[in-house]
Amino acid sequence: MTIHDYRHAIPGVEDITRVELDNGIVVLVRPNFTSPSVVVEGLVPGGALLEPVEKAGLANFHSALLMRGTKRRTFEEIYEEIESNGASLSFSAGGHSLRFGSKSLAEDLPLLLDITAGALREPTFPDVHIERVRGQIMTSLQLRAHNTRSMSGLKFLELAYPEGHPYRISLSGYPETIARITRDDIVEFQRTVGPRGAIIVVVGAVAPDEAVRMVEAALSDWENPDQPSLPEVPPAPRLDTVQEGFVHIPGKSQSDLVLGYVGPARNAEDYYAARMANSILGVFGMYGRLGDSVRQAQGLAYYSYSSLTGGQGPGPWRVIAGVAPENVKRAVATIRDEIRRIVEEPVSAEELDENKSFFKGQLVLGLETNEGVASSILSMELYGLGLDYLQRYDEIIDAITIEDVQAAAQHYLNPDAYALAVAGPQSDPA
Repeated sequence: MTIHDYRHAIPGVEDITRVELDNGIVVLVRPNFTSPSVVVEGLVPGGALLEPVEKAGLANFHSALLMRGTKRRTFEEIYEEIESNGASLSFSAGGHSLRFGSKSLAEDLPLLLDITAGALREPTFPDVHIERVRGQIMTSLQLRAHNTRSMSGLKFLELAYPEGHPYRISLSGYPETIARITRDDIVEFQRTVGPRGAIIVVVGAVAPDEAVRMVEAALSDWENPDQPSLPEVPPAPRLDTVQEGFVHIPGKSQSDLVLGYVGPARNAEDYYAARMANSILGVFGMYGRLGDSVRQAQGLAYYSYSSLTGGQGPGPWRVIAGVAPENVKRAVATIRDEIRRIVEEPVSAEELDENKSFFKGQLVLGLETNEGVASSILSMELYGLGLDYLQRYDEIIDAITIEDVQAAAQHYLNPDAYALAVAGPQSDPA
């Protein structure tokens, strides 16, 4: 199948079943009988937006405990049932949601849904596992403190977002906040977990009516009248000055830098144009223009690329690079030159066409697996894109113009006002 004749295989209105249960859970099913497996991707609104700042990392801590024991299964029983069937199940916390996902043979789907329901509805949070997980998180935070890439990313968020904005806060928390989280805090946070607004996507070797029936059996009687609504994410103003921060990590031979801005939310009108600008700047081919100039032409970086995170709020738009400490200043200057170029000069028609083809090809490759299809359908529901979104995708991409790309770059990027975070052996490499 070529890129030009795949359209009939793209999931859409004709083969995605959508059912909303009485308790507010939306179930979406797309059958695929070419493989015996079934993938489930789901989310429950919540996450770090519902945790107090002084206990940052609580949502992540809570999610790591959901499979450590439920009212009907011990920790050992949960993992024995999952592993003996060659299946997988995991939970994770984001800023806006608690996410979960599983993969199993179709015949084991009822079991996986039952275990998932138990973890969501009746976790027991054994004290011994709370302390084990706390120790694991503390160890990861100690490792993070010595990782230049992680620390530059953390410092960037503190610089790019204003005081009090939830996106400044680490989802993993900090040693001092994790240390003060108690079992009572975790039990109280569990009261925020409920079915209203939840999304469950099932993709694989199961008929839609059977999949819906299985989800209903596991979760249709789940209620939580105390489930809170998510707070609104405040806007993050565009930077009008340079904000710099440096993290001194002795003994390192490399510095990592993040230079960037607050970018668009996923539902922003110029999101697609911003994605296209980001691809041209630092994604396409060998990391776009940044790869050509910073890494290949000048040899200033071990890696250099750009990243745009468009989620439910104004996510970051970042240029990330790993450089020798003595090259930080020159690398920043070259990155700023490339940002200035994409802001001030229209991209070429050839660049735009190449990146449009790249976007369309990414879609095709992403839909080759059940996991990719499930992830796409989950995003379609979460952002209200419509069940025909994937079928309209080529048209959306084709509609992006050179002028759109430059306008988006001008809206979000500024070579003279940005947040710059550097972590490495020097306390102030600039």
